[in-house]
Amino acid sequence: MDAVLIDHVTKSYDGVTAVNDLSFAIKQGAVFGLLGPNGAGKTTTLRMMMRILVPDTGSIRILDEPLTGRTQDLIGYLPEERGLYQRMEIGKILVFLGALKGLTETEAGRRTGQWLERFELTAWAKKKLIDLSKGMQQKVQFIAAVIHQPPLLILDEPFTGLDPVNAILVKDIMLELRAQGATIILSTHRMEQVEMMCDSICLIHQGRNVLHGDLREIKKSYGKNTLRIECSGDGNFLNQPALIEKVNHYGEVIEARLMPGADPQEILKAAVQQGVRINRFELVEPPLNDIFIEKVGGARA
Repeated sequence: MDAVLIDHVTKSYDGVTAVNDLSFAIKQGAVFGLLGPNGAGKTTTLRMMMRILVPDTGSIRILDEPLTGRTQDLIGYLPEERGLYQRMEIGKILVFLGALKGLTETEAGRRTGQWLERFELTAWAKKKLIDLSKGMQQKVQFIAAVIHQPPLLILDEPFTGLDPVNAILVKDIMLELRAQGATIILSTHRMEQVEMMCDSICLIHQGRNVLHGDLREIKKSYGKNTLRIECSGDGNFLNQPALIEKVNHYGEVIEARLMPGADPQEILKAAVQQGVRINRFELVEPPLNDIFIEKVGGARA
């Protein structure tokens, strides 16, 4: 059974088509990346899944059910823009939201205490949300999304505002929830997070599905056409347009996309001849970021 089935969905606003005949499926228990540049239709698609918006045409099923009030309760949602009550106490916000999702007040209180302790927020339970830092507010928003243990989680930029320690904590909890059977939709512009966490993706551009499927298979289909090089010295050895299509510099790390049929040994030979010290020279599949840019034609993410 698919956790989500989007079938030929279209949605327009005042004559502008935000989502255009969009179709994709998400397997139950997967971590799924919903990707696209700004204005691609991602937020509209997510809002239709949650029945905040209604498709003009097409259909959406959640856990093999048509969209109803019940399917809304099967979803936990973390929006990119924080949407909690700024002047309520943290503990009261979470108990209230848990109750809205069907928990008893007692159970909502018990789970609130557990989650606040895990995120080291217990001492802040009686503080108003407005008094917290952005990172702490993000942790509260995450708890609000998961407190009712939904089988489907929609997380829109979940790591925003988090320091590295808390980003790892959120990542670990996401993987725990997946191990317990939850399906997770991750919407983000950070391609490295998608590469590390997602099983499959859908890339939307101008409201249309331009790339969809198993992430490993997508990357594999491009072949190992990218050199990842760590070196010290002059990078002029990469100035070989007959061999190299594109170069991205990241300090001492360089990624170079090869021209079709190019021999990477020729590039290594040129580096040695120029006295460049090579610490790493690896032929890899292209990073998802490059695939993204290729598919959306350089649109800003």
